[in-house]
Amino acid sequence: MTRRLLKYIPLVSVLLLLAGCSPANAPIDPTNSTWDKYAVGPLANTLDWFANLLGGQYGLSILIVTIIIRLIILPLTLKQYKSSKRMQELQPELQKLKEKHKDDAKKQQEETMKLFQKEGVNPLAGCLPVLVQMPILIALYNAIMRNHHIGEHSFLWMQLGTKDPYYILPLLAALTTYLQQKMMSSQMNPQMQSLMFIFPILIFVMAMNFASALPLYWVYSNLFTIVQSYFIYGVPNKKGGSKK
Repeated sequence: MTRRLLKYIPLVSVLLLLAGCSPANAPIDPTNSTWDKYAVGPLANTLDWFANLLGGQYGLSILIVTIIIRLIILPLTLKQYKSSKRMQELQPELQKLKEKHKDDAKKQQEETMKLFQKEGVNPLAGCLPVLVQMPILIALYNAIMRNHHIGEHSFLWMQLGTKDPYYILPLLAALTTYLQQKMMSSQMNPQMQSLMFIFPILIFVMAMNFASALPLYWVYSNLFTIVQSYFIYGVPNKKGGSKK
């Protein structure tokens, strides 16, 4: 039961991520919403503050806030990695238990839990960091989409409040999404690896229809994840593993 749940955590995370990416036109209202008061509002104010320091450059402000947020949640990411690595190390033992008790699911589950206890491994430890990160990232999405000041400014060739007319940003968002998934492919189960092609296409289609500020954030976030994954996981090899 626990292992089945673990398989679906990444998919649930993706769905939550997409839910947070939905366009939101409602103004930020801290007086009527606890979510806006303690999450979206402070992040929107932080975006405004950095933009004012940079002469109205919200494109750079989004970059700075993205890096700050990702650095804040980095310890959670490292914890998730350590838990995932420990679970991978136990896979041979888990496979032996599965073969030994293949005709007795209850016994198999009991022996699996005993193994976890013996090795000091919590199979749900890798899920908690993911679930904690999601509200933070969703709040940042909302802060970008619902901050009307952002839409009034431009960055490079883009008007941040409108779609990219040249589709350059959607292509970059899709490409960086694929690359960051490729970097983490050694940590994915077979079910999730199918998303390596589906998810970038979905991101491209969504980015075509969103104001440029949001796919710009995706590109920044993906690039951060690619660099982060290089130092944590190394470079994936052809056999599905990774090398430093």
